[in-house]
Amino acid sequence: MSVPTVSVIMNCLNSARDLRAALDSLMAQSFGDFEVIFWDNGSTDDSPAIAQSRGPRLRYFRGEKTVPLGAARNLALARARGRYLAFLDCDDLWRPQKLEKQVALFEANARVGLVCTDTEIFDGRRTLKRLFAEARPARGMVFGALMERQWISMSSAMIRREALDSLAAEAGGQAGGWFDESLNVCEEADVFYRIAHDWELDYVDEPLTLWRVHGANTTFRKFGQFADETLRILDKHRRIYPGYDTEHAELAALLTRRAAFQKAVALWREGRNAEARAVMAPWRGLSRKYRLFWWASFLPGSLFDLAARAYFALPAGLRR
Repeated sequence: MSVPTVSVIMNCLNSARDLRAALDSLMAQSFGDFEVIFWDNGSTDDSPAIAQSRGPRLRYFRGEKTVPLGAARNLALARARGRYLAFLDCDDLWRPQKLEKQVALFEANARVGLVCTDTEIFDGRRTLKRLFAEARPARGMVFGALMERQWISMSSAMIRREALDSLAAEAGGQAGGWFDESLNVCEEADVFYRIAHDWELDYVDEPLTLWRVHGANTTFRKFGQFADETLRILDKHRRIYPGYDTEHAELAALLTRRAAFQKAVALWREGRNAEARAVMAPWRGLSRKYRLFWWASFLPGSLFDLAARAYFALPAGLRR
């Protein structure tokens, strides 16, 4: 059996509503040398039937039990055979030249470990924003830049097999070292950061990925988890990259401040306003974002959702 150039990883849990559209966008790709690794994480809707109707190019697997997404991604990756690994979440879409243009960048430069594309965020009816609209990302060795501003959407990412396997080597050779299964909200960013540390990154400056969002933004609701996992990522970097605090002192300080802000937001949402301000006090004047939060934290927790919507409506420059 010939080895495909690209393995497309699809992880599914009750995704029947949008799955047909995602698969249609995949099967319409101008680049045809790919396989689909479809990992069903215990769906109880029509997702299995929809997936299995797509023919032999789609290799369907079903887990014995539902597991966290990072673990499910690792289970799917263990079945992949391609030189490059792409990810399509079951409610997202690709434009036809997505795979073709990413593969071309990999083939042009053996030092590139990850290629992403610009991404349109949409709600199923209209485009809400485009990720690269306000600032294009960096190319090359961009570990620090990526840590400062994470610009990669999961469904836009394609990873070179050797780059992915280097992550397992960091974890002692275990295949599960790809996505860190101890993380629940930062597992994707963790993979991107670790690849960027040792490999060049590139991107296609076209919105070839469409990221579907459902309902209101829930990022603020998970900020307690983000705070914990940000600090765990910092501890991991210190463990696997000798001299991290000397070589990347500014990044270590950035992650510490970021975790404090995330923790403060979580406290404010719980109505623990004074505690939130105490956590942020050392960095209160360092940025407009922190100053905005400081004054917002005097509002009652019942106004959290209103303040969150207002925050996300601000220009990106005011949210840094």
